[in-house]
Amino acid sequence: MIKKEIFTIPGAKGRNMLMDLTYDDNNPKAPLVIFAHGFKGFKDWGTHNMVARYFAENGYRYLKFNFSHNGTTPDKPIDFADLIAFSENTFSIELNDLNAVIDFACNGSSIPPADGVNLIGHSMGGGISIIKTAEDKRVNKLVTMASISGFRNLWPHEAEVQWKIQGIMYIHNARTGQQMPLKSALLDDLEAHPARLNILDKAAAIKQPWLIVHGDVDPTVPLNHAKELKAAQPAAELLVLKGADHTFGSSHPYGATALPILLEQFCARAVQFFK
Repeated sequence: MIKKEIFTIPGAKGRNMLMDLTYDDNNPKAPLVIFAHGFKGFKDWGTHNMVARYFAENGYRYLKFNFSHNGTTPDKPIDFADLIAFSENTFSIELNDLNAVIDFACNGSSIPPADGVNLIGHSMGGGISIIKTAEDKRVNKLVTMASISGFRNLWPHEAEVQWKIQGIMYIHNARTGQQMPLKSALLDDLEAHPARLNILDKAAAIKQPWLIVHGDVDPTVPLNHAKELKAAQPAAELLVLKGADHTFGSSHPYGATALPILLEQFCARAVQFFK
């Protein structure tokens, strides 16, 4: 039977991270996949729970989590209820969060310990996962989906001067209508850690098997990002999904009972790659 367990662990700056583990109780020690969501994302967005079930039905434990500063809270996991946290997020914070999640998966204190983990990172979470894979030998394999090739691709470059002057910039969330604040600490983080936060340099350093998946009609993160990642790490495998957008046909909320065709293709290929 497919089961889901909920956990909360400490994240950055005292903010807790909500996680869930989906698995087949006939295989409680199955290999483990950790999913890192993207910018303005969260662990229960759209089809994420359906994807978790797919992996559990195909021989994996699937652990997904909300980054500590993604704007959700353990009490409101699908709402951006903590915009103060969102405004204070940095890439270094997310790397620390992902490290804490891998620690949780591998230390065996709450779940059967994983002998290393597989990572899936979407969009900005892909960039975070690339850096973490280059840094951490506990990552066995990496799959990125619609990943960015550089953090500065997340906003217009010309906005940075005013952003620094004002100390804050607002990002419109078309789905919720919210104006989501980002403090210039995000820029400060990039400038303070230029080597660590260079996604392409970290991509070049990856030794583990890596599957890059990207849609050819992604309006959010264009296909050239995937091509840049592949150029940085020629040993990686690049799969271009014809007709796929940034979420491979998913939306939030998602009312259908089956995965979008293109997302199912992604899941099938990722399972094959991990095996």
